[in-house]
Amino acid sequence: MLQRLRGSLLRRPAATPPAAAIRCLSSGSADVRVPLNFWAGKRQTSSRKCNKENVYEPATVLSPSHICAGRVLCLLDPCGAAEVDQAVSAATSAFAHWSKMSGMERARIMIEAARIIERRREEIAEMEVVNNGKSITEARLDVDSGRLCVEYYAALASTLAGQHVQLPGGSFAYTRREPLGVCVGIGAWNYPFQIAAWKSAPALACGNSMVFKPSPVTPVTAVMLAEIYGEAGAPEGLLNVVQGGQETGSLLCRHPDVAKVSFTGSVPTGKKVMEMASEGVKPVTLELGGKSPLIIFQDSDLQNAVSGALMANFLSQGQVCSNGTRVFVQKDILPKFVEEVVRRTRAIEIGDPLLESTRMGALVNHPHLEKVLSFVDQAKKEGATVLCGGEAFVPSDPKLRGGYYMTPCVLGGCTDTMTCVKEEIFGPVMSVLSFETEEEVLRRANDTTMGLAAGVFTRDVKRAHRVVEHLKAGSCFINNYNITPVEVPFGGFKMSGIGRENGQVTVEYYSQLKTVFVEMGDVDSLF
Repeated sequence: MLQRLRGSLLRRPAATPPAAAIRCLSSGSADVRVPLNFWAGKRQTSSRKCNKENVYEPATVLSPSHICAGRVLCLLDPCGAAEVDQAVSAATSAFAHWSKMSGMERARIMIEAARIIERRREEIAEMEVVNNGKSITEARLDVDSGRLCVEYYAALASTLAGQHVQLPGGSFAYTRREPLGVCVGIGAWNYPFQIAAWKSAPALACGNSMVFKPSPVTPVTAVMLAEIYGEAGAPEGLLNVVQGGQETGSLLCRHPDVAKVSFTGSVPTGKKVMEMASEGVKPVTLELGGKSPLIIFQDSDLQNAVSGALMANFLSQGQVCSNGTRVFVQKDILPKFVEEVVRRTRAIEIGDPLLESTRMGALVNHPHLEKVLSFVDQAKKEGATVLCGGEAFVPSDPKLRGGYYMTPCVLGGCTDTMTCVKEEIFGPVMSVLSFETEEEVLRRANDTTMGLAAGVFTRDVKRAHRVVEHLKAGSCFINNYNITPVEVPFGGFKMSGIGRENGQVTVEYYSQLKTVFVEMGDVDSLF
């Protein structure tokens, strides 16, 4: 099935290098009819009478007359109530079988899925690039993260257990950790494959089935993951993929046969998901936005601090919810830090995301590019200084000149009241602020409604742990940033979300506890 997707969408000639094969596509050479919906073990076509939506490749231009359009990668077929019902029904049937399997049996299938992901790493990464715009280097790491997540939860599948409690008179109680049922995963466009794996792996390990809705902007690779689970031996309907936007998501959240919803995306949408799920008293996991602080003290290793700031701002073209976009630098080292961070930012190679040398690809679409650039314009109006970047970028390759590129931006002279400091930009824009004391920077760092992540650079171990203790954020980094091993829980405080992704604790968010009391004597009745 994966090979069919590759042949239909990429039309790769034999012995042609990957980047060249994808770039040589001309209008009409890709089969955009390949269905992107998947349930009951196969790709499905919606029966709805509605217009299909174009899915564009962010890095390319279709033709000189469509300079802002990009090449049409495929067509999105949004799902309505009938299609959602079919997908949930398929998941319900699969759950009946999957939930009765032992943890070891589930683990074997998940391990096989991980092996298939590893074997097909390059083709998944390439498809992620053409659909999302990030560099091939990052896409490979995202695929690796998805594979490792599947492996990690496969290992946990056979360890799920309850507790035995001895009670007086020989009576006892025990607990059972049981699956929830059909879970819904709703993904974001910045990490399409990785998010699908992060949500499906713990759900399946606990014995659940899942219906996953990718972002309509990046719908392709989640279907590949669903096919991989099937190829690995999972029952038909275990992981289903429905495409669509707000309407489809609403149908999933409100569906009476759905037991839990896990959403990654913006704070406003997360609130709506929580409200809809509450109608059925369904548990939710919400991984939402952030406006995270990165604090750099004067005793830091300067090169490491600069590297951390770059990793905290420019991964995936800055389109990362946990990014440390408020970079607080202690006053005494501010000039040296700014000089070095600007020098290294200017050296970032922008362009074709399928080239090994590229470190920054295209933003996800044209409206988002315009939005990010408008934040830079607003920052200038409010008194910030553009130290470098912040402009639309036109690659020299004519096939890429309509892509959604911009130069990574460093803003100096920022203050806490500026829009660029207060609001999530979700693009390659770093705001640099000065501070003098630890108490001051902690107060300013915590002055936000969000609390997804935070970071601190210092050689003082006591200070590092003291500062982290007082930072109001769910994921904190000391002398590094944006490191997300699957063994470690990831999630936020405050309006940045509820629940956690990854780590052993996530088992609790995809299972429920049943208590059983066993009386070994006579009933001591009051009546």
